[in-house]
Amino acid sequence: VIMIRNVMNDKIIVVDCDGVLLDWEHSFKLWMKEKGYEVKNDVEYSMAKSYEMEKPEMKKLIRHFNESATMCCLPPLRDAVKYVRKIHEELGYVFHCVTSMTLDRHANKLREQNLSNLFGETAFEKVHCLDTGADKDEALLPYLDSGCMWVEDKIKNAELGDRLGMSAVLMKHDHQNDYTNDAIPAVESWKEIYEMLS
Repeated sequence: VIMIRNVMNDKIIVVDCDGVLLDWEHSFKLWMKEKGYEVKNDVEYSMAKSYEMEKPEMKKLIRHFNESATMCCLPPLRDAVKYVRKIHEELGYVFHCVTSMTLDRHANKLREQNLSNLFGETAFEKVHCLDTGADKDEALLPYLDSGCMWVEDKIKNAELGDRLGMSAVLMKHDHQNDYTNDAIPAVESWKEIYEMLS
């Protein structure tokens, strides 16, 4: 059993969005297909490697996608809806989302709408949108030594939260199968997180 120490006044869980709450990758690949791009290598975390493209070119496409109307309706990741709602409604936690999406305010509103439609209007107390691919160091500083749970699918960001004194949890995907870090539990579902907390 993993003990989640929580020294903040409220029961707060800090979460990344894409690859944790929402199935961004599935929607991005459909969007890319519509634009005429085919996946070349489907086992990579890096979209630039998946499509055998230069990083700056891929970053432009990702930004374009993240600023598109698609942001209103990305599907949930795995069992996120059921268990995020249970964690909020049964266990009394609220969520703060920190997402490196885009600074476009219209796209940010669509992201908030997407989360509200899937998880209910009261689950997310804050949605903090950073620039496309931005580092999360500054955004996580308010949670320094808080012991708040931090759920992230990017190894670098999970480890960042751990260093900052948060209770990091890695949401696993196929590309991280060989990852091992005893300090950071890796989960494949929100059910596992719900069980950790209850």
